[in-house]
Amino acid sequence: MGRKTGRDISGWLIVDKPAGVTSTAVVGKVRWALEAKKAGHAGTLDPAATGVLAVALGEATKTVPYVTDALKCYRFAVRLGAATTTDDAEGDVIATSDKRPSDAEIEAALGAFRGEIMQVPPQFSAVKVEGERAYDLAREGERLDLAARPLWVEKLEIAGRPDADTVLLEMVCGKGGYVRSVARDLGQALGCLGHVLWLRREWSGPFEAKDGISLEEIDRLARTEVLDARLLPLEVGLDGLTEVRATAEGAVRLKNGNPGQVITGAEFGEEVWVSHQGRPIAVGQYRGGEVHPSRVFNL
Repeated sequence: MGRKTGRDISGWLIVDKPAGVTSTAVVGKVRWALEAKKAGHAGTLDPAATGVLAVALGEATKTVPYVTDALKCYRFAVRLGAATTTDDAEGDVIATSDKRPSDAEIEAALGAFRGEIMQVPPQFSAVKVEGERAYDLAREGERLDLAARPLWVEKLEIAGRPDADTVLLEMVCGKGGYVRSVARDLGQALGCLGHVLWLRREWSGPFEAKDGISLEEIDRLARTEVLDARLLPLEVGLDGLTEVRATAEGAVRLKNGNPGQVITGAEFGEEVWVSHQGRPIAVGQYRGGEVHPSRVFNL
């Protein structure tokens, strides 16, 4: 394989993803528009979903795990009365029900979906089954027995009821949650069936959809300094960690991957990020006056 070409540019570009494109396609567009050597995203959105897709560039890709592990907020509509193959409106209807629950019944059922829950991923998902993606096997007609996975649901509330067939919900959850599974399981719990009609990710960790740039604007500003100016600094992705400052000697050691002395402190054993002269240089564990690095930034 040849070496990747492009600019050594680091930071975050927050995209307000439209429906109809994959997360991978959005990353490709951003990488092209910024002529970046390296890019990735912090949390896949289904092609039909919209909202915040945080694209990391260069050294910021090393901070992706801290964003994917953070809480996220989704706003979505559940169509009551029908189950589909994909648990969303993209799939074929496989069962229907004439039952329509009241708002009170829905509210009562939501309690079982808050806190630490176990969730079975959709048949059409990126979960790997014996080395293959579940959605590839599902497209071939296989019915998969997927294992339930733990999910922390911080909040799940009714956000509206446009009509008897539809309920709007807002959910704040941790890493690895499937909104489609919530719609499917809620419909089953209510005895009316259900699937996701539309889905929008409002925020993910420190990033909000309202601050995102559209694909049309990315096209218009591609390869200009104006688009460069939309980049957020790498350390925004470390929002959940404590910042500590390194000494001059400590900075040199940390940049070489060795434990280095810091000026400011944190709790012993706490994961922190280290700065020197206003720039992030590493992430690591604080151990009484020094930090043992796990990630080093080459900025």
